[in-house]
Amino acid sequence: MSDKDLSFYKRETALGHVGSDPQSFDGVVNPPIFHASTILFPDVKSYRAKTGPKAFTINNYGRIGTATTRAVEQAAAMLEGGDMAVNYPSGLAAVAGALNAFISAGDHLLVADNVYGPTRRFATDILARYGVEIEFYDPMLGAEVRSLFKANTKVVYFEAPGSQSFEVMDVPGVCAAAHDNNIMTIMDNTWSAGYYFSPFKHGVDISIQAATKYHCGHADAMLGFVICKNEHFEQLKTTAVRFGTCAGPDVCNLGLRGIRTLDVRMPRHYENALKLAEWLAGRDEVETVLHPALPSCPGHEFWKRDFTGASGLFGVVLKGYAQQAVDTMIDGMQLYGLGDSWGGYESLLVPCNPAGGRTATTWTHKTPGLRIHAGLENFEDLRDDLEDGLKRLNAS
Repeated sequence: MSDKDLSFYKRETALGHVGSDPQSFDGVVNPPIFHASTILFPDVKSYRAKTGPKAFTINNYGRIGTATTRAVEQAAAMLEGGDMAVNYPSGLAAVAGALNAFISAGDHLLVADNVYGPTRRFATDILARYGVEIEFYDPMLGAEVRSLFKANTKVVYFEAPGSQSFEVMDVPGVCAAAHDNNIMTIMDNTWSAGYYFSPFKHGVDISIQAATKYHCGHADAMLGFVICKNEHFEQLKTTAVRFGTCAGPDVCNLGLRGIRTLDVRMPRHYENALKLAEWLAGRDEVETVLHPALPSCPGHEFWKRDFTGASGLFGVVLKGYAQQAVDTMIDGMQLYGLGDSWGGYESLLVPCNPAGGRTATTWTHKTPGLRIHAGLENFEDLRDDLEDGLKRLNAS
């Protein structure tokens, strides 16, 4: 794609131009969608050059890459401050790809106890079966995670904020401790969309983005990225090639289209979610609100120090209501859908209980929880729908 230097421009400008090279495609603004499997070569010499351990550097097969996939990878990498990105057909595939690239049998893998459930199950059900030693740790240890390091510790894996529980860990502290011991750090940065947190500026080696969420932004595509600096790209890309993993061109096009409007959408998600969180914090029905931008959320001080904003996803712990009353509240919502993904334009609300997905720490809240994704709707409409829901909760 275009070699235009975008470093002189503000982010909202760069997002509109990254991965774009109209003059390579008859002046067409958006890169075309290349549906390609076979790539033809002009002669035998160039055909033979495609073989070898670094064959991915040559556009020799549709799965390896096309102008479509390279454009969205360029945009994903630029957004997070990385040099390169590798696309995957989902966020979980990106998680698996990143871990497979750097973990081998006999290695010790430290995983934060509050990670995305499918990530946890990949570690315990797949990596452990291959001979990887899995250990979960308290994400709030910060630099003291060093006390868990072993001679064979290879990777420290984490999310910030934590999935479902939203506590924010000391990312620079963990990364510094890991690097002092030649240990790699891998972070799931999906919550911030790579927009409100710059992983590489805070010591992260590898960043994972479930682009299904905010990058695509419309609840109609699944996509993932692993973003890295140049030094790690060859290992990541080679692993993806060996596993035969790639996203389809249509999905990559939707991801690039979504990235173009992140700068418009993310502030609206941030504003709506924070207003809802502050409003809910004052309600009698609520025990606590788990929004990183609020002092009530564990690790708020790290969010304030390291993040430049917040996405639309946060948690709520209700007071001691029966589950049936909570179900009645949720079933009557008009604007909040009941669905597990998030990051699209639509608002969502689901019951949430992190207790069952922890082994190194204890979820101390005993009352029902909710996970809310604030979409792009009008705030007052979203608030009023929640208020009606809380009325149903009390009536039940």
